Amino acid sequence: MSLRINDLAPDFTAQTTQGTIRFHEWIGDSWAILFSHPKDFTPVCTTELGYMARLKPEFDKRNCKILGLSIDPVGDHDRWAKDIEETQGAAPNYPLIGDPDLHVAKLYDMIHPNASGGPRTAADIQTIRSVFVIGPDKNIKATLTYPMSTGRNFDEVLRLLDSIQLTAKHKVATPVNWKQGEDVIILASVSDAEAKERFPGGWKAQKPYLRVVPQPK
Repeated sequence: MSLRINDLAPDFTAQTTQGTIRFHEWIGDSWAILFSHPKDFTPVCTTELGYMARLKPEFDKRNCKILGLSIDPVGDHDRWAKDIEETQGAAPNYPLIGDPDLHVAKLYDMIHPNASGGPRTAADIQTIRSVFVIGPDKNIKATLTYPMSTGRNFDEVLRLLDSIQLTAKHKVATPVNWKQGEDVIILASVSDAEAKERFPGGWKAQKPYLRVVPQPK
């Protein structure tokens, strides 16, 4: 079954490079990024895992945990980590799920439901390039899926998280290419009367439905 924004993120228990976790319990009161990979010792994923390790302090600042997944066993992940550190300058400093039976991959609709564990072709695993942003309420806030040949932009995932956290707290939306600290848009559902209370400094109305205001603190 496809997962959509605002659906409850499926809970699961899995072996990881940092021990056994129960997903919802592991998230706790934090935000979480779950991002998946089709196979260990693959070039694009090697670059992604290393970059995410270097970016982890930024996610930590935002009370967001990182959880990777690859459908090979945890023992292979440990060996792969040495290659990642050697080539990317940083080894994964967050847990990486071993999912050789495809349990989590299928639970999150990352892979064709008829795919089986064990030896598999590239066609079987090509869809396992997904990102899920999950809130402290354990609901899915955003999803992204990439083809195997295209490395993901994790700076964009961080920007996405900033927007989601901001808009969860204030009645605003973020415009195209928005970055932390830039102006935002007052939600159309907020009346001018309510907006005056929420944004006493005022706003710039480009159209009645397009009211631009400095990012609230």
